[in-house]
Amino acid sequence: MVDYAAARTKMVDGQIRPNDVTDHRIIAAMLAIPREAFVPASLKPLAYLDRDVVLAGGRAMLQPMVLAKMVQAAEIGASDVVLDVGCATGYSSALIARLASSVVAVEESTELANTAGDVLQTLGFDNVAVVEGALKDGLAAEGPYDVIVIEGAVEVFPDKIAAQLKDGGRLVVIEGLGGSARAMLYVRSGPDLSGRVIMNAAAHLLPGFAREPAFVF
Repeated sequence: MVDYAAARTKMVDGQIRPNDVTDHRIIAAMLAIPREAFVPASLKPLAYLDRDVVLAGGRAMLQPMVLAKMVQAAEIGASDVVLDVGCATGYSSALIARLASSVVAVEESTELANTAGDVLQTLGFDNVAVVEGALKDGLAAEGPYDVIVIEGAVEVFPDKIAAQLKDGGRLVVIEGLGGSARAMLYVRSGPDLSGRVIMNAAAHLLPGFAREPAFVF
């Protein structure tokens, strides 16, 4: 039988701390949140491995270290309202909820959205609202947001979602696929966005964010 508490400690000590995640709030949250609760029963032994956990329909939970680095770069404050795009089964939303005032989690898969809502409620996260909807649209009705976290890779920049940021707001996302993919931080200043690379990181492509095929004669 897997000792999940020991696995959480091993994940933090072996994957999170050595990769310059120094925010004690993130470390404490990752030690406390049962990641195994957010994966199907057959995948629970894989919950703490240093890789994405592939879910139904080709979706995935981000590699723990990648998620931690992105969340740290976003500098989420206790009064922030955060949009979590592509929350899948809700682990990312649980982590963010430990740092923020409230989280709006958008998921377009009915199965995943239902799972996220059920698990988050069972674990007592009362500051997360899971909303079913197209990932590419974000959720402007509840914005603007202090922080937007996009839980996967995009091939085209999510302009529609970035427009939902407050002035001074931060957006983190993985751009590109494969070995050339990079986790990026963008900060809004008035009408402008400035970006910087957080790290090289690959992730599964989110639905709605694929590049349109080029027209060829």
